Amino acid sequence: MRRLRLLVKGLLYSIGVLLMLLLIGFSYLYIVAQVDPPDITDRSAENLRRREVSPGFFTLGPNWFRKSRSGLYELYVEGNDFERGVINGKLTGELVRRQEDHFAAQIEKMIPSSFYRHFLKYFIGWFNRKLPAQVKEEYKREIYGISLSASDKYGYIGKPYQRLLNYHAAHDIGHALQSMALVGCTSFATWDGHSADSNLIIGRNFDFYVGDKFAEDKIVAFMKPANGYGYMTVTWGGFTGAVSGMNEKGLTVTINAAKTAMPSGSATPVSLVAREILQYAADIKEALAIANSRHMFVSESFLVGSAADNKAVVIEKTPDSLDVYDPHRNYIICANHFQSPKMLHSPANEQQMKESASPYRYERVEALLQQAQQNTVRQTVAILRDYKGNGGTDIGLGNEKAINQLIAHHSIVFEPKKRRVWVSTAPWQLGPFRCYDLNKVFSLRGMQVDQEIADSSLTIPADSLLFSPRFADFERFRSYRQRLLDGGHVAPDSIVTSNPTYYHSYVLAGQEARYRKDYTAALAYYRKALTLEIATAQEKKAIEKAIADCLKLSEEK
Repeated sequence: MRRLRLLVKGLLYSIGVLLMLLLIGFSYLYIVAQVDPPDITDRSAENLRRREVSPGFFTLGPNWFRKSRSGLYELYVEGNDFERGVINGKLTGELVRRQEDHFAAQIEKMIPSSFYRHFLKYFIGWFNRKLPAQVKEEYKREIYGISLSASDKYGYIGKPYQRLLNYHAAHDIGHALQSMALVGCTSFATWDGHSADSNLIIGRNFDFYVGDKFAEDKIVAFMKPANGYGYMTVTWGGFTGAVSGMNEKGLTVTINAAKTAMPSGSATPVSLVAREILQYAADIKEALAIANSRHMFVSESFLVGSAADNKAVVIEKTPDSLDVYDPHRNYIICANHFQSPKMLHSPANEQQMKESASPYRYERVEALLQQAQQNTVRQTVAILRDYKGNGGTDIGLGNEKAINQLIAHHSIVFEPKKRRVWVSTAPWQLGPFRCYDLNKVFSLRGMQVDQEIADSSLTIPADSLLFSPRFADFERFRSYRQRLLDGGHVAPDSIVTSNPTYYHSYVLAGQEARYRKDYTAALAYYRKALTLEIATAQEKKAIEKAIADCLKLSEEK
């Protein structure tokens, strides 16, 4: 009995020590996760009030915000850092709060357990504990200004400033966590003899997907900072970084994720490096100097186009090194693998080229550019909309190997010398592309009357796919896929007929047949999937494992 009491006592002591260590650990995480806002001397901007001039059109001094007939929101903001942030937040406050609602809802779908969500909060807080030291004071003050308009209902995640600052690293963290199954963007440029008028043309698909709702409220933002150059970006509420943009000097930046190892801590978010280039670089040399001055914790490609240089290069950057890919020809392509001498043969890049969809998309762009020897803006849009495989094969709608994966947050085309930019409208890049002239938009400073600012004479019409029976079938496929993700069920044959040339249709059908314990049918679906164009080596291995599991289950039955 005495021995049993000692055993119980020892067990209780061990449990107490463990609980104390957990308490100390969570207390430490809580303390280091706290981020104090920057000190602001002049807070007079907080007293400013927006004015609704007409329904949906808001002004605040010379700044304005509206929703165009195309469905795109349009924003103009000027001033110093904190003032810009405050004004941005006051004008777009509804979108700032709605965007966070969409983001939080998607996180809840991905991580249903509230315990794990809270754990993730502390993990991200710890991971980003040094983030403020990696962000320019100017950008911290701007983000803080916007955060004053953020929602109060996400206090369990953190205070508004801390949340918005961390959201700027969401692309990087998501990129690192999904590095093994990277969803990739595609961009390219032509100039001199490969462009019909010899001028630089740049096109890109931003395939960043955080649910359908997240992409609904796109903002075409025109910013006129007190320091640096005026620039435009396609963005969303509460986000001050840049993923696609052009400045008043005709300098463009777009970002493409590359293979990266799991980082050990935070650094400057990629989007803020791109933003700094837009705001302070007038040519490729200056863009390179800024990129070289910043430390990042993921690997990224920056496609930089320059009106001054009438060419584009790719700045390839990892946490440890930097190199420039200059093809020394009149076109350039950027997918999700590195091409520069220093980066090309790195183990991570070679793995990426071997196992991902990136080289396949690269080859498809190259083939289409060879067909468009005298490239134009319209041809650039046509390439960005291309959903076929190499050789024009049918690889199913939504395949990651396609240039157009039908998940893009936005698609964009630049003509830097003319300061023109075309932005896609929903859905994805299939709706009309609206043209904005930076010179004209910046000359509207102080616009007090609601008006369309896009040049309707340069609109590129919607893609014909949008009105086809095939697109209706694809929408049906997406609804089936969502139903399955939500825990529902769909007849396997219905899934297949909705997108019959897409390998993933058969994977989903196989999963449903397996759920019904119809292993013969499941095997047939999985084997059919193997005969189609599979996006990644990882997915092929998963299908082969599913076949092996079904064979084992059918034998046991």
